[in-house]
Amino acid sequence: MQRFFEYVLWESRLVVLVAVVTSLVAGLAMFFVATVDAFYMLTHLVHYASPELETAARLELRNSTITHVVEVVDGYLLATVLLIFAFGLYELFIKEIDQAKGHTAASNVLMITSLDDLKGRLAKVVLMILIVKFFEYALNMSFKTPMDLLQFAGGIALLGLALYLSHKGDSH
Repeated sequence: MQRFFEYVLWESRLVVLVAVVTSLVAGLAMFFVATVDAFYMLTHLVHYASPELETAARLELRNSTITHVVEVVDGYLLATVLLIFAFGLYELFIKEIDQAKGHTAASNVLMITSLDDLKGRLAKVVLMILIVKFFEYALNMSFKTPMDLLQFAGGIALLGLALYLSHKGDSH
């Protein structure tokens, strides 16, 4: 009875495959969405060099392009989070990925050794997503009072502190 229970308990770890496959599919979907967004952004940029485009329209196109670039980067970062999560869960609960053993560059990024390691890697990518989102909002901000500018500077300082602390944690 005990042996059967332990067998069932051990094999129940395979339920993690649902999260691995779902995260992988969602990550691939986000790569697709971000790539399509990047393609359409580039097709709209063809008009940027047109001499018939007025200065105000060119400025508007430039600003919307910068916003779209930030959104594309955000999409790729989210896709990366999902892939890291899928790789990490697989390596932690199922088995090491044999293909990653021979590749030095890829295996350092994707080799997850513990749950804390997975959380740390995900936290860094999530922090980068938050920085990109902050940049996206900053592009559309209008500063009406000195307090608005001070709050914006405080946000930049807090992001810098978060990056500093995340890198300081790596050295330990």
